[in-house]
Amino acid sequence: MPTLSGPNVTIRRVRPADHDGFFALQADPEIHEMFGGSRDTYRAMTREAADAVVERLSSHPFAWVIEHGSRVIGETRLDRIDMQDRRASFAVGILDPQCLGRGIGTEAMRLVLRFAFEQLKLHRISVRVLAYNLRAIRAYQKCGFVIEGHEREAAWVNGYWHDDVIMGLLDREFR
Repeated sequence: MPTLSGPNVTIRRVRPADHDGFFALQADPEIHEMFGGSRDTYRAMTREAADAVVERLSSHPFAWVIEHGSRVIGETRLDRIDMQDRRASFAVGILDPQCLGRGIGTEAMRLVLRFAFEQLKLHRISVRVLAYNLRAIRAYQKCGFVIEGHEREAAWVNGYWHDDVIMGLLDREFR
């Protein structure tokens, strides 16, 4: 897996030393909710949880750490890669609240999408995002994703049902 670099971020494979980076991020309750977690399931980051993140990313063939200013700030993955149909699903998470709304996540997404379309020769990438996560929806749209539909009442968060927005991006649409 190559390291992917842009002006503000580096996307690279996880290292054992990243445990400290993930632990330093702690956990943010608002970010937890944007990923579909409820307030009552929020837990502060522990050393064991940081170890679990590093282990999970290490065992995933297409998972990267997002680094900004030599600090771990999140992760990104290509999941369920299907080379027959040349498609995958995509996930990205900026875990540092100081890095939200600054274009860092969009830059990270573009690096991974370029790799997916140019190196892996994928045709289609899909994402699902909670309908209330407007920041993520805007970032995906900046990268060319199109809203294809909604999965109604797909997530139970804070005692209420919420829709998932289903988005897709084809290789010819990637900007």
